[in-house]
Amino acid sequence: MFSKRWLLLTFALIGAVLLAACSSSEFGSYTGELPTYVSQAPQTVQAAYHFAMDHSEMLTHQPCYCGCAVMGHVNNLDCFIQAVDKNGVITFDNHASGCGICVDIALDVKRLWQEGRSQLEIRNYIDATYGSFGPSTDTAMPAA
Repeated sequence: MFSKRWLLLTFALIGAVLLAACSSSEFGSYTGELPTYVSQAPQTVQAAYHFAMDHSEMLTHQPCYCGCAVMGHVNNLDCFIQAVDKNGVITFDNHASGCGICVDIALDVKRLWQEGRSQLEIRNYIDATYGSFGPSTDTAMPAA
């Protein structure tokens, strides 16, 4: 028979693997060096960039209201990350490092996601909270 300890360790390992699979982003765990404008920025800015890297799928469904649509941004993720090449190398965007609205939106998305809100609930909150700040990026609504 299996010992209680062995079973608990097995279930803990399975849980850790499932959690990692569910929370990974298209970038995986970023191990490269962050740009100076991120690593020397205030903690809130750093936290927002890390959330963008670790949970990119969350920000692709959320708009930005800082006026960055004129720069070609289509969602809040674009304020943090310009591109990812086929090898997973990230080209960062410095826009969010100097824009409180971008950072606030990302951190609100993080907070609401941690509270267990759906993408649609988060989107409705972002639209209601930031809609008066400026024009939105042309971000498709998330699925219900």
